[in-house]
Amino acid sequence: MDVPRLETDRLVLRAHCPADFHECLRLWSNENVTKYITGRPSTSEEVWGRILRYSGHWELLGYGYFLVEDKFNQALVGEVGIAHYHRDALTSFGEPPEAGWALLPRYQGLGLAREALTTVLSWAEKKGLRKTTCRIDPRNLASIKLAKRLGYEKYDEVTVGDLQSVLLQRG
Repeated sequence: MDVPRLETDRLVLRAHCPADFHECLRLWSNENVTKYITGRPSTSEEVWGRILRYSGHWELLGYGYFLVEDKFNQALVGEVGIAHYHRDALTSFGEPPEAGWALLPRYQGLGLAREALTTVLSWAEKKGLRKTTCRIDPRNLASIKLAKRLGYEKYDEVTVGDLQSVLLQRG
């Protein structure tokens, strides 16, 4: 499956490729990025597995994660997308795919996550993915606020391992 290339006023959302590995490692090994997602920086192996998982989502499901770049200098901004993880511990999560986002700290607070996610969710709705969920650490107030601005509503709270999560749904 060809991953669509989406553009906004400030961003390009595109497929990951092997050459993106080191930039993705920089993203996922940043403690400020992973603090509320995994609770720790990711290893090289985990980041490589993440990139492969993204490709698998696109190939098997027709949707997945996008690499987000600055439209003007092609610098990595982060990743956003929709995935289907079949999380064992989240049985109340149901079947809808899960939206997610991670931006490098220098790009946070500038409206870029909202810009990228609005574009992805609009694209997804046109593909028939109207209902999505997201899982957010309750301490991540900025992401909870963003999710609510995007139309997500809280419907549950769970603990997965040592990580607490607020579950939100839209559509």
